[in-house]
Amino acid sequence: MFRFLKAFGLFIAAAFGTAVSPALAAGDLLVAPTRVILDGSRGTEVVLNNIGAEPATYRISLEIKRMTAEGGLDEIAEENVTPAERTALDMIAFSPRRVTLPPNQPQVVRVGVRLPEGTPPGEYRAHMLFRSIPDAASATEAKPATGGVSIALTPIYGITIPVIVRVGDLGAAAVIGEAWVSDTPDGPAFNFDLARSGNRSVYGDIEVTRPGVAEPLLVARGIAVYPEVAQRKVSLRVPDELAAKLKGPVRIRYSEDREIGGGTIDEAERVVK
Repeated sequence: MFRFLKAFGLFIAAAFGTAVSPALAAGDLLVAPTRVILDGSRGTEVVLNNIGAEPATYRISLEIKRMTAEGGLDEIAEENVTPAERTALDMIAFSPRRVTLPPNQPQVVRVGVRLPEGTPPGEYRAHMLFRSIPDAASATEAKPATGGVSIALTPIYGITIPVIVRVGDLGAAAVIGEAWVSDTPDGPAFNFDLARSGNRSVYGDIEVTRPGVAEPLLVARGIAVYPEVAQRKVSLRVPDELAAKLKGPVRIRYSEDREIGGGTIDEAERVVK
């Protein structure tokens, strides 16, 4: 459990640095780790922590999400899941399914795999959803509307993490494509294409540097390409002053997660427009 509590500290440190980090929080809930990989031989733990001032209750469930070419994740309705996705939902076991968290008292969720005999090799994935259950008494103050009707709004927060089961000898590679800076409604973004090959997902960190300069201009953690797409766009929002610095010749490095060695997956020099 200590290593997961340590992960909370790493998240806080990253939040005050220059890195673009994957979201670990929704409302007052922190979750670590941000992804789970299982090989069927043993389980693991996910740690939840309520950083709010009041107790909070969460329901835990599994759902299917599919990656799009734009890098987003679409939630898939129960009736539209594929047989492989159904297998993932059936094989992943976890407990408890509902937790009430006092403030600042971590709670462990145990995650394991029931691997059916004869399961074909491949990567199976579901997303674990932690959704808040609002207290009926905690709804925001009712406000009278036209006609004397009162409306109370209760925010419901949720966060998901991927739970991946790998069966058999799997492998994957990735190639960095073209890179560019664009304007979005939320401000400028640094973009690049990331192609994947093989029979499993790839996951790692991005560093963007100027040629001959060791200090990175931009660091992004937790960039994944899942097996349902061969290529995705990675789009990272950046401040105006950084967007200007990212134009011109840069070196982009995609590396494995530091916890498994940090080896280079791909590295490319690009001229960003």
